[in-house]
Amino acid sequence: MAIHQWPQHQRPREKLLEKGAKALSDQELLAIFLRTGVAGMNAIDLASKLLIHFGSLGSLLCADQNSFCSIRGLGIAKYCQLKATLELTERYLQEELNGNNIFANPKQVEDYLAVQMRDYQHEVFSVLLLDSRHHLLAYHELFHGTINATSVYSREVVKLALQKNAAAVIIAHNHPSGVAEPSNADISITKRLKAALELVDIPLLDHFIIGRGHITSLANQGKM
Repeated sequence: MAIHQWPQHQRPREKLLEKGAKALSDQELLAIFLRTGVAGMNAIDLASKLLIHFGSLGSLLCADQNSFCSIRGLGIAKYCQLKATLELTERYLQEELNGNNIFANPKQVEDYLAVQMRDYQHEVFSVLLLDSRHHLLAYHELFHGTINATSVYSREVVKLALQKNAAAVIIAHNHPSGVAEPSNADISITKRLKAALELVDIPLLDHFIIGRGHITSLANQGKM
């Protein structure tokens, strides 16, 4: 049945207008993005098929052009629209960080890092450089590693912080497994970087570990 034949309160667009976007399921939000289905499938059916095909919403959003466009009902136009939407989200979150004291609302940092890092299939180590008021100066993905580990060099982190005249630093890395618990190696790296930055009077404020659906702060766990 076509969506326009559904009761009005069940239609994704009308539901969003009445209850807000958070009330919608992944399928409903994706159906609004798709706008139309294909022969034999309405937009909700197509959205459900896509989520099953890619395995998760995150995998769909990170799909490359060939994988995305190989699905019937999708194409270059929708791929470009998707990538533009994701980039707008990233820029909005960075704009929010740029204008605010990061530690006045740590949730903004977590949201930003989640968008940036959670769906990488390999490990990525990132640095957030802050000014004296803890506003974001810059975000850098400094090291890329294998799916299990990455080499983190203290001198590169210190050099970058000095180049950008940072007053404080936050570090972050993702766990491709999706589990956001720190390993012994994570704790060791954190302490090594903290000691290196202290030599140039730059505090390391936190180390975030990005999983799927969860982010861990080593500062909150007392493991700094």
